[in-house]
Amino acid sequence: MKRITSFYLLAISILLLSCSQKNNKLGDFKLLPQPQEFEVSGVSSISHDGILKLKAENGEATPVINKDILMLGAGGKYTLIYGIDDNLDTPAEGYTLSISEEQIHIKAKDETGLFYAFKTLEQLMVDAKDQKVNLPLCQLKDYPLLAYRSIHLDVKHHLEKTEYYYELMDKLASYKINGIILEVEDKLKFKRQPIVASEDALSIEEWRKISDYAKDRHIEISPLVQGLGHASFILKHPEYKELRDSPESDWAFNPLDPKTYEVQFDLYLDAMEAFPYGRYLHVGGDEVHTTGRGSKESPLKLQLMWLDKVSKFAEEHGKTPIFWDDMPLKQADVYDPMFKKEMTQEEVDQVWKDNEHKLLEFLDIFPKNCIYMRWNYSSPQALGNIKAMQWFTDHGMEVMGATAGQTRWVLMPQEESNMENIRSFAVSSIDSGLNGLLLTLWDDDSPHFELYMRGILAFAEYAWIGDKRNKEEIKSAFRQREYGYTMADTNKAFITELESPVAFWKNALLKKNQRNYLPKMEDPLKEAVIEFPNKENIGAWSKAQEERLKTAAQTLSLTDSIAKKIEDARALALRNDYNLQVYAQVNKLVGFSPKILLALQDYDMAQSREDIIATASKLKQLESEFDSLRKELEVVYGKTRKLNKPDSYILDQDHHVHLANQSLNFDWQFYAEILFFKKLNQELEKEIYMENADSLKK
Repeated sequence: MKRITSFYLLAISILLLSCSQKNNKLGDFKLLPQPQEFEVSGVSSISHDGILKLKAENGEATPVINKDILMLGAGGKYTLIYGIDDNLDTPAEGYTLSISEEQIHIKAKDETGLFYAFKTLEQLMVDAKDQKVNLPLCQLKDYPLLAYRSIHLDVKHHLEKTEYYYELMDKLASYKINGIILEVEDKLKFKRQPIVASEDALSIEEWRKISDYAKDRHIEISPLVQGLGHASFILKHPEYKELRDSPESDWAFNPLDPKTYEVQFDLYLDAMEAFPYGRYLHVGGDEVHTTGRGSKESPLKLQLMWLDKVSKFAEEHGKTPIFWDDMPLKQADVYDPMFKKEMTQEEVDQVWKDNEHKLLEFLDIFPKNCIYMRWNYSSPQALGNIKAMQWFTDHGMEVMGATAGQTRWVLMPQEESNMENIRSFAVSSIDSGLNGLLLTLWDDDSPHFELYMRGILAFAEYAWIGDKRNKEEIKSAFRQREYGYTMADTNKAFITELESPVAFWKNALLKKNQRNYLPKMEDPLKEAVIEFPNKENIGAWSKAQEERLKTAAQTLSLTDSIAKKIEDARALALRNDYNLQVYAQVNKLVGFSPKILLALQDYDMAQSREDIIATASKLKQLESEFDSLRKELEVVYGKTRKLNKPDSYILDQDHHVHLANQSLNFDWQFYAEILFFKKLNQELEKEIYMENADSLKK
C-alpha cells in the first residue's frame, strides 16, 4: 500500500513538474492584421524564450527577422520547419502556420509570404513574452485581399531623423504594409537640378540605402515628384520663374514650355535612382488649372497633354505612372457627386449624362498606361465616387483608390484616425477587385508622425482582411501591438478622447477658424486674436465669451483626466513609451489654452485693485509657463524630428496655407499663442498706463 501511495505521489509530482515547465495558461493573442483563419486549440510546450532550431525544407533562405524576438540556434529544443510551395492554396503573399506541441511549421506561397509568416510568428512570440505564457497550439492560414497596401510618406515640410525611417520600415513590415509612395519635393539632393534641393535634403545614396532596407523587408518605395501643379518647391526659385504658367504664381508649370519637361524629367531620373525598386512613378497633377501662358487651349486638354508626356517618360524607364485624377473630373463638371453621399444613383447618372461628353471629347489622349488614383478622404462610398472609378475602368484605364489617415487636421488626426473612411474605401476596393489602396498621410499641417500610427494600423487591417473586426476591436489590437497586452482594455484608451481638446485648441484664442491664415494677415492681433476684457465694463467679456469659457472649463477637465490616463499608460506599457510621450505633449499643449481663457475670465471679473493686480500677474506668469511648455514639447518632438528648416531655405507662396510652411523655425506650431501673448502684453501695458494716468489726475 505504501508503495502504491508512493507511486501515485511520484506520478503527481512528475505531472505537477511537467505542468510547471509547460505554462498551461492560454494567453490573449491579438494579431494585426487579423489572419484570414486562426484556430487555437490549446497551449504548446514552446516557451516565448525558447530557442528555435531552423529547418528549411528546400534550402530556402531565412527571411529578415527581429532577433530580439525570435531566438534561433542549432541546439534549440523546438523546431521551426519552413518552406516555399508555389502550389499552396492561397493568393500571392499567403502562408500557413501551425504550432504543435514542440514544433512550428510554416508553408508559404512565395518569399513575401514566408516573410509575413515569420512576422506573424513574431507577433505571437511578443504576446507570449508579454504575458509570460507559451505559444498556442494553433492552425493559421493567411493571405491579403488587396495586393498593394501602400502608405504615403510626405516629407515636403520637414524630415525625420534618418534612423527613424529605418525603424519605420521595420514597423510597417511587421504589419504587412508592402508599399510606400514617398513625396520627396525638395528633400532629395537632386544632381541634375541641384538648385531645387533643400540644404538638409538626403542624398540619392542615403535614400537608396533606406530603399534597400525597405526592399529587404518586402516594402517597395516609389517616388512621388509633384508635377504640373504643387510645383512651388521648384518654381519659387528665380532660376525657374520663366517656367511658371502664371508669372506671378509659383504654383504651376507652363505645360506648353519644352523646358518644363527637361526639369521634371531630370527630377524623375534622380528620384528613380534614389528609389530603384518601386514599380510606380507618381507624377502628382492634382489641384491645378493651367492656361499655357494664356494659350487658347482648354485646361483639360493642357492637363492631358502634360500627362501624356510624363506618362510616356515613365513607361520608357520601366515605371507605371500614377496620377491624381481630380482635375479632369473637375474640368468636366462631374466632380461634386463624389463628395455628396446624399445623391441618388439617378441624380449621379444625370450629372454624368449632362457632362460626360466633356471627357469623351479627349478620350483618345487619356494615357492608357497610367493608373488614375481616385482620392476621396470623406465619402468613398458615395455613388458619385463609385461612378467616377467605374468610368475609368469602362474606358480601359486602371484605377486605384486613395484614402487618408491624415488630411488637414492640426496637431493630430481626428475622427478616430479617419478609420471609418479607411474601412469604407478598403472594402469597396476589395469588392471591386482593385489591385490596391493608398493611405495618404499629408504633412501639410505636420503632426508628429507617431500620431499617425493608429490610422496606419487600421489601414493595415482593412487592406489585408477587409471588414472583419469592429473599430473597438481594432483599437484594442492596436494598443496591444503597440504598447502591450496591459493596454488592450478599453478603459486604457485615451486617443479618441484627446480629439475634442485638439479641435478646440486650434482656434481657442482666435476669433474664428484662422490659425492657418495668421501669417498672411496685415494685423493678426486685431484681425484674429480674441478681444480682451475691458476693465471699464466688468464682466461684459465673460458674458460675451460664455460658450467659449464653458468649453474651456470642460476641455481643461478632460485634459486633466487624459493626462492621468497617459501617466498610467506609461506605467503599464511594455514598449513604445516615446509614442506616449508625444501624446502627453499634445495633451499639455491643448490643455494650456483653456487655462489662459479661464485666467482671462478671472481678470475680467476682478473688481478690487488687489484682485486686478493678482489676476494680471497670473496672466503674465502664464507666458513664462508657456515658454517652458514649448521647450519641453520641442525636446520630445526633436528626438525623432528635424524641427527647423535651414537658414537658407526659401519659403514659397503658401497657396494652400500649410501651417508647416510658414516659418523656418518651429514658430508655426505656436503662432496663435505667440500672438496672444504679444497682444496680452500690449493690453496690460495699456491698463497700467491708464491706471497711472488716473492716479496722477487724482
